[in-house]
Amino acid sequence: MERKIYSDLLKWKNSVDRKPLILQGARQVGKTYIVNLFAGREYANSIYCNFEKDRGLSDFFTNLSPENIIRYLSRYKRREIIPGNTLIIFDEIQACPEAITSLKYFNEEANEYHIIALGSLLGVSVNRGSFSFPVGKVQFMTLFPLDFEEYLSARGEGDLISLIRECFNENKPMPEMFHERALEYYKEYLFVGGMPEAVEEYGKNHNPELVRIIQQTILESYHNDMGKYNKQSEIPKTRIVYKNISTQLAKENRKFQYKDVKSGGRASEFEGAIEWLCLSGIASQLYRIEQIMLPLNAYRSLSDFKFYMNDVGLCGASQDIFYEDIFGENPLLDNFKGGLTENYVYNQLTSKGLNMYYWTSGTQAEVDFITRIGDDVIPIEVKAKINNRSKSLGIYAGKYDPKYCIRVSQKNFGFENGIRSVPLYAVFCI
Repeated sequence: MERKIYSDLLKWKNSVDRKPLILQGARQVGKTYIVNLFAGREYANSIYCNFEKDRGLSDFFTNLSPENIIRYLSRYKRREIIPGNTLIIFDEIQACPEAITSLKYFNEEANEYHIIALGSLLGVSVNRGSFSFPVGKVQFMTLFPLDFEEYLSARGEGDLISLIRECFNENKPMPEMFHERALEYYKEYLFVGGMPEAVEEYGKNHNPELVRIIQQTILESYHNDMGKYNKQSEIPKTRIVYKNISTQLAKENRKFQYKDVKSGGRASEFEGAIEWLCLSGIASQLYRIEQIMLPLNAYRSLSDFKFYMNDVGLCGASQDIFYEDIFGENPLLDNFKGGLTENYVYNQLTSKGLNMYYWTSGTQAEVDFITRIGDDVIPIEVKAKINNRSKSLGIYAGKYDPKYCIRVSQKNFGFENGIRSVPLYAVFCI
């Protein structure tokens, strides 16, 4: 399956200012697959090193001279390493801190070698480690699960993608037949999510039960990872907080509550667990913004946040939501479907690099997302169904007079009363 990050990898390869690249992302999002695909297409050969599976590789990094490292790797892999024509891949690099440090010396002394380092728990390892990190000597990219556009591409719907983009850019309604088809794919995606293995399985067999088995396996691997690079006392806290993310999304007030994790729970007790989850890339915080002023980040409230999982399919799987629950209109599921829809929109916008916050006005109004698009600060309201009521957007607009507002729902494209209607399937266009 094609990934958007491929074009970024090409730019990196051809850059005159190229540095060793660190590709970050949670486990199972497809880092190893896309880099090996890239290596096969764009290089004469490649050297693949996995520091978790082959612990002996660490012996090559006791001396951090690039010349020594290249010589040992070439002998070990029985393959010539040609500058510019061989891609060196360091997978699970967080398992060898010396290999991380070596990237500095490759940048300074041997930048003719092309190196991509991958790490599922790199953020956790770097933050908790005591080794020298090559600040300023590496380039970073982040790979997320497939967004909805990539999902449609994997399902062979390139023409539908083009039509969605055309309708978004021209702000014109989609023909109803295609609108309904796109909504069906969106509901599919709510269940399947964007983890590559789950997407591939559903594309082959269209069997929700097999998809759910894959999702549960991924959740279990995340659960197991919580014991790595973590203090023993933090492991149970990290696991219970992660489980609680999707539970709290089922509540009408989705602000994360420590007391719902544990009776009498406090921020100081769980801040280490929350930090681990964010650094590992499997969850993210959305902070409340207190004032609409630039820079937005300076006005966030550190004590008020919502918590989202990195993949909407895993979010549903963590609560064992059935395929039929997604496609049905069971009113008992309305609250959780609202939270699931927010999680979906958050994932799509995050993968585009948008920094987001949410806004409240006492108990009168709450806008799901506030973000900067171009020079404008834009409020985004999310509805799981077709909903023309936008009380919160009205209150926000009356106070801050934005250039326009966005309402994301199942409604077709349109623009009315300063509100741009964007269907749920078109969030990747924002």
